[in-house]
Amino acid sequence: MFTWANFFSQVFNGLALGALLALISSGLTIIYGTLGVLNLAHGAMFMMGGYAGYVAYDATGSFIVAVAAGALFLLVVGVALERGVIRHFYHRPHEDQLLVTFGLSIVMVEVVRLIFSSLSKTVPAPAMLSGITSLGITFYPTYRIAVVGIVAVALLVLYFVLYRTRLGMIVRAGIEDSEMVDSLGINVDRIFMVVFGIGAMAAGFAGIVNAPIVSLTPDVGEAILVQTFVVVVIGGVGSFPGAVLGGLIAGEIISITSMIDPAYAYIMLFAAMTLVLVLRPYGLLGVRGRE
Repeated sequence: MFTWANFFSQVFNGLALGALLALISSGLTIIYGTLGVLNLAHGAMFMMGGYAGYVAYDATGSFIVAVAAGALFLLVVGVALERGVIRHFYHRPHEDQLLVTFGLSIVMVEVVRLIFSSLSKTVPAPAMLSGITSLGITFYPTYRIAVVGIVAVALLVLYFVLYRTRLGMIVRAGIEDSEMVDSLGINVDRIFMVVFGIGAMAAGFAGIVNAPIVSLTPDVGEAILVQTFVVVVIGGVGSFPGAVLGGLIAGEIISITSMIDPAYAYIMLFAAMTLVLVLRPYGLLGVRGRE
């Protein structure tokens, strides 16, 4: 039965999910927009960020340390993967990129399964953010409200890096024309390494922030990867604002549809993606991508 309390609760659920999707998608769209790499390992990176944070929390009991560990560990993993594997596939066909990143995702998942088993792990929310908060018309978990703020700050930091720093200027120029950036004498390889690391770090950060909401399992990144690609398509490939807008739209579609009938949540999400592709082939805020 429909109630306004349930409706507003689902709206906030969609906002929290949308914020997380926006953060994960921003990393994915930065990687593709700059490097031209379709990274199917992004969901596994999200998962590994959660487990890295879990290990840090288990050792220290500090949620802040866990968040920092999840983000920094994936920054290191991202840089290592870019230097060791990904950089050899920049000029290879997209099919090769899909295969190698898909293979990397399988390796990551199975390594985590080997170490931690398939049993779910939990990371509790910090004590000051546990419990529920009254929103007037309904009560809502305090941590989920905090997630919106945490992710908003993370997105603002990414925005500052991309639009207010020299690195961001080079990254955005690389999205438009990487050959021109290279001809100006800028070390594009080093920029690519940093970009891939930042994209992986965004996924890892989201993974540990999401851990108190959804239990950790080795397969937790699979569903989020599908949702993330849909967000990128809706928002526009290579567009950071598009990733944010697409994430919020996708989160609300999934949440509100689940209130009516959970079986149709993904159907409506893919229907929205199809509608965007028909009306705006490059996404809501996207532009013509690299050829």
